[in-house]
Amino acid sequence: METKNINRITTAFINDRSPIIDILCDNLITSGRQIVFRSENIMDGLSQISVLKTLPDICIIDLDFSDKGIIKQLRKLKSQYPTLKLIAHSDMDDEKILKQLFGLGFSKYVLIGEDIKKAIDGMVTG
Repeated sequence: METKNINRITTAFINDRSPIIDILCDNLITSGRQIVFRSENIMDGLSQISVLKTLPDICIIDLDFSDKGIIKQLRKLKSQYPTLKLIAHSDMDDEKILKQLFGLGFSKYVLIGEDIKKAIDGMVTG
């Protein structure tokens, strides 16, 4: 069985301004991961994805998931890119929101402070 080199996993970030995400990105880059883009909102993320030749392996999204407008935009993202693997990253631990995110096609939910590298590796390597 062939395993994917975890250092070649491409990652995209869609998040509002957050020093926590800045640190996560820096740590991923330092560990050899490739960040293909960062955007501050879903619409900009859609624009950036549209010009890529291949989709990133993972897209980490850290936005206000309680905002109905964000949920609507996430539906659009997932409908345009149904194979894109999504990880929600947040400090919110609300069961209703989690159910909604998983219903939209998110593969994982990572609370701030948990190991994001482990979540990424687990999604790609199975």
